[in-house]
Amino acid sequence: MLSKMEVFLATILCLFVSIILLSLHFLFSKSKPRAAAAAAAHPPGKTGWPVIGETLEFLSTGWKGHPEKFIFDRMTKYSSLVFKTHLLGEKTAVFCGAAGNKFLFSNENKLVEVWWLSSMDKIFPSNETSSKEGAIKMRKMLPNFLKPEALHSYVGIMDHIARRHFADRWDNKEEVVVFPLAKSFTFWIACRLFVSIEDPCEVERLSAPFNRLASGLISIPIDLPGTQFNKAIKASNLIRKELLSIIKQRKIDLADGKATPKQDILSHMLLTSDENGKFMSELTVADKILGLLIGGHDTASSACAFIVKYLAELPEVYYGVYKEQMEIANSKARDEALSWEDLQKMKYSWNVACEVMRLTPPFQGAFREAISDFSYNGFFIPKGWKLYWSANSTHKNPEFFPEPQKFDPSRFEGSGPAPYTFVPFGGGPRMCPGKEYARLEILVFMHHLVKRFKWEKIIADEKIVVNPMTIPAKGLPVRLFPHKP
Repeated sequence: MLSKMEVFLATILCLFVSIILLSLHFLFSKSKPRAAAAAAAHPPGKTGWPVIGETLEFLSTGWKGHPEKFIFDRMTKYSSLVFKTHLLGEKTAVFCGAAGNKFLFSNENKLVEVWWLSSMDKIFPSNETSSKEGAIKMRKMLPNFLKPEALHSYVGIMDHIARRHFADRWDNKEEVVVFPLAKSFTFWIACRLFVSIEDPCEVERLSAPFNRLASGLISIPIDLPGTQFNKAIKASNLIRKELLSIIKQRKIDLADGKATPKQDILSHMLLTSDENGKFMSELTVADKILGLLIGGHDTASSACAFIVKYLAELPEVYYGVYKEQMEIANSKARDEALSWEDLQKMKYSWNVACEVMRLTPPFQGAFREAISDFSYNGFFIPKGWKLYWSANSTHKNPEFFPEPQKFDPSRFEGSGPAPYTFVPFGGGPRMCPGKEYARLEILVFMHHLVKRFKWEKIIADEKIVVNPMTIPAKGLPVRLFPHKP
């Protein structure tokens, strides 16, 4: 059995040998004329260390609470439109600004397609959603559950869960830690709407492995005991086992008439075949539900937590939200649920939520892959290069948002920001299909929060970190002050 020190030394030796071999390769290899010409025309920038490139600096700026620093330092030094780097083991071009977003979003499945780390296959072994075909299949299924009439029906369910959530987890408490509660709220809604799990004990039992899975999704892919990546793999296997059990029971319930085809996304997946009449395997359904449960609550929980942060810091903004929400609350009977029409009246509240997501976007950006050679802004991008768009390259850019660090919900009045500048949900064919779903649960959360409490932050200067989602470093503990009846 090797000691920890022996393992460490062996790892360092392997890395050193790899660096030497790569250096020799680059030094003595003779490039073809076309490759040399193309290399000269690549975007400006540097690729950092052999093998690891600039990955550690890219990740560490997020860990330190300044995720935009990596992008803006290079925009200043090399180009405000596009620069090259080396991230996650891949040659990468970072597209910046509204023009870069527009180019990538409008060329989806033409010049570029979505890209995920190959290590994701260990977490989602049968997942197809990272491939072009799988993504198309998945997006064909979702509209039935995200069209207006379906969303209308979700408001009452979200309101019901919010009442239970706040009664159980917030009421009669002097202090709470916000981020775990926000995750609990959005995860409960996702479980109810996607797989019809509503029992809070069952939801809580599933939430712990989901948190481990989310933390390891974009971690360093080292599958050794104790690493985040290893914990994520184990968590995904545990959740998948639970989902397979639910799937088998649902098939029985559908056959016996105890469940309905339109009950939730799970039923729809089990009863929907492709154009060849083939149904998805139980394992594939489990992985797709797993992915939806992650996507269906992580981004909204981040937004909800930071809404609490900014409303604590900005009393005038809190008052504007409180006034709007109490007008709605006072127009309803005592226990009457929120309706679709109520949420359409929450214009100022949604402007506030959008400004929160501008300043602290739940996800910093996403990767694409070049599926053919192309030119952009006079630079050559080879097929196979990875491409990255960054929300902060526009969200915190004074060219698009004057005084970008200032909290100003009025930016979203009228027609709002210019196209391709506000991108917390991405854009183009791969814009998050759950954008409207997220809007509903965020507004329901805000309504039940402000009509119950004012609050103050316990840690005045709590750091914001990215790992891989934007979160408060200490979970955002707050002291609650309930409104008098």
